[in-house]
Amino acid sequence: MSKLISLACLVLLGASEVHAQTDATPAKPALGPDGKPVPQVTISGGRASDMDERRNSVAGKQVYGREELDRNGDSNLGDVLKRLPGVTLGGRPGRGGDVRMRGMGSGYTQVLLNGERPPAGFSMESLSPDQVERVEVMRGPVAEHSTRAIAGTINIILRDGYQQKDKQLKLTDNIEQGRHAPNVSLTVPGKTGSLTWLLTGSVFENRQHDQAETYNRDTRDDGVVLKDQNVLDQTKRTTRGLHLTPRLSYKFDNGDTLNFQPFLMVNRSDSTARSDLAQNFGLVPPALLQPPEYNLALTGSHAESTFLRGFGNWVHKLAGASKLDVKFGFGAGHSDSDSLRYQYDNAGNLLQRYSDDATVRDRSASTGGKYTTPIGKEHALAAGWDIELGHRVETKTSLDKNGVSQYGDAGDNLSADTRRLAVFAQDEWDISQQWSGYAGLRWEGIRTTSSRAGQDISNTSSVLSPLLHGVYRIPGHDKDQVRASLTKSYKAANIQDLIALPSLSRLNSATRPDRTGNPDLKPELATGLDFAYEHYLGRGGIVTAGGFVRDIKDLIRRELTLQNTPTGPRWVSTPANIGHARTKGIELEAKLQLQELIAGGPAIDFRSNYSRFWSSVDGIPGPDNRLDAQPKQTANAGLDWRLKPVPLTLGASLNWTPATIIQSSAEQVVTTSRKRSFDAYALWKYSSHHQIRISANNLMAEDALGSNIVTANGLAQLANTTNQTYVVWSVKYEMKF
Repeated sequence: MSKLISLACLVLLGASEVHAQTDATPAKPALGPDGKPVPQVTISGGRASDMDERRNSVAGKQVYGREELDRNGDSNLGDVLKRLPGVTLGGRPGRGGDVRMRGMGSGYTQVLLNGERPPAGFSMESLSPDQVERVEVMRGPVAEHSTRAIAGTINIILRDGYQQKDKQLKLTDNIEQGRHAPNVSLTVPGKTGSLTWLLTGSVFENRQHDQAETYNRDTRDDGVVLKDQNVLDQTKRTTRGLHLTPRLSYKFDNGDTLNFQPFLMVNRSDSTARSDLAQNFGLVPPALLQPPEYNLALTGSHAESTFLRGFGNWVHKLAGASKLDVKFGFGAGHSDSDSLRYQYDNAGNLLQRYSDDATVRDRSASTGGKYTTPIGKEHALAAGWDIELGHRVETKTSLDKNGVSQYGDAGDNLSADTRRLAVFAQDEWDISQQWSGYAGLRWEGIRTTSSRAGQDISNTSSVLSPLLHGVYRIPGHDKDQVRASLTKSYKAANIQDLIALPSLSRLNSATRPDRTGNPDLKPELATGLDFAYEHYLGRGGIVTAGGFVRDIKDLIRRELTLQNTPTGPRWVSTPANIGHARTKGIELEAKLQLQELIAGGPAIDFRSNYSRFWSSVDGIPGPDNRLDAQPKQTANAGLDWRLKPVPLTLGASLNWTPATIIQSSAEQVVTTSRKRSFDAYALWKYSSHHQIRISANNLMAEDALGSNIVTANGLAQLANTTNQTYVVWSVKYEMKF
């Protein structure tokens, strides 16, 4: 935004040359004939600035546009999201993971793509920031989006072509342990008559080497050790992909607009894995001694997936300022994977061979719409609907060397259909100069039916969500305002938890169980309270302090049981509604430009945020009976420094999450080590159309440690894991033409 203002001022003052270097130092105003400064006029167009949109949003929406997306030169969107206030990733540094707001994963955080649910199998790590226009973060649900958002909603808006004029080419090479991962991205805008388009595409190749070590130990109540093993797993993987996100927009003579944006992702990967199992026989009494499952295991795998999703909408202007926005969409996806695993004893003899094949086919169609109309000058009334239909066919085959199926009578074929229907209404009301309010109501129903092994299974749920948001602008303090929200939200059981095919563990134990579904699951229901105080600084600065409370009923958590199967006793993990939980937290954020506070100061931008969380689950002994994987704290800090003498910008950011201990049940305790991710970059913009960016992610490269201990049936089973992480260097050349 500062660059746009500076450019407009230079044009108005008749400047003969505009330098491409970005510098936030305020220029000295030109003097008129009377010796007084000539007033500077700001020319802006299109969408409001990210900070203005955040400030004016009644329902508390934070917007992060191209500046934030381009800041560090990240190769995937997950690395961008981890720096946003209150957002963490579930995986170890450098490998991404599920996106979590307020420390809550496992489906509590709703991720949308252009306001719609993404296709099954969609991964945040597979989406390039170059294909994204902006990211919207909403801590409280709103009626026009699904209220399946107990922790909040992250809405990813793909690139559009209304404001961009130049073609853009980006060449990137990511380097990890000497392995290169090239990426080529091209963006081409265009316009012919009433048709506007933007073509965005990227191709990439990624090579990764992972190493993990697991220590397993089983101990009886009397102290006798039954198992003492160390497993070293090494995996080498090569992934190739193609992503395309074209966008077409046509404006009719009557003012109507038709938009369509398909989204194509094609990924292929090949991997080899080696697993070495070493067993300490000296600790196990000879009478209880059992040979290990294997000494060496070698696995070769291949996987490929293709997802196609289409988004479209037609905006029809009605009498007055009313309009009708009709959405439509479709989705299709398939993924196939196969692997062949050989297990040998310490003499090199073949013990077992497993062949696994899995195929998933998904189809979906959706439609929706929103009618909006003003009611006088103060109200904006909207009402609409959403309909989504989905069909999924899944096949799994797992055979041993004798051709015997590992699933037995459970069946290895599944077909499932989902139907989601929602209606909503909402009203935004400028009550007075100081007060603005939002009231919404959404009803949403989901029905899932499936057929497996000749058995029909169904699950039906519905939720009514009243939603209230309010903003109070403090009189005499035009930069200060207070927000509050009272909402109902929910978390529906996903299809994998409802009716998934069994997933078998090769080294079955209480810490590595088989996984199955539960068709009788009910949705989790949450009553939420959010509040925040906001103080705005200049064009892009803000200081906020806020908090939240969520009271959750019918909490879903996985339970461990020891079941008898045709192949013997096996540990099985099954989801179930276990009762009531509560979580609360405080959230702090500060973002400022130093030059707006200190005249003539360096062009440094600071940003920081800190969150503290508390949670408890009834029926599970404390003090660590927290929500699944929720840390107690998380923090981010970063700065960007634009050097005046040279067209160079330096930046760095630190993401921190402390060690986490979760008492997930009366029998199980899961521990995760602290996570510190330090990233840095340097950007040299040597002309208006060319720039080079060098960045490094995960410079600390700390090992990710974890432990899982289950105490049941007179036996304590411990699994300690160590996963290596690595520094990722990146060189990116960006050109406009």
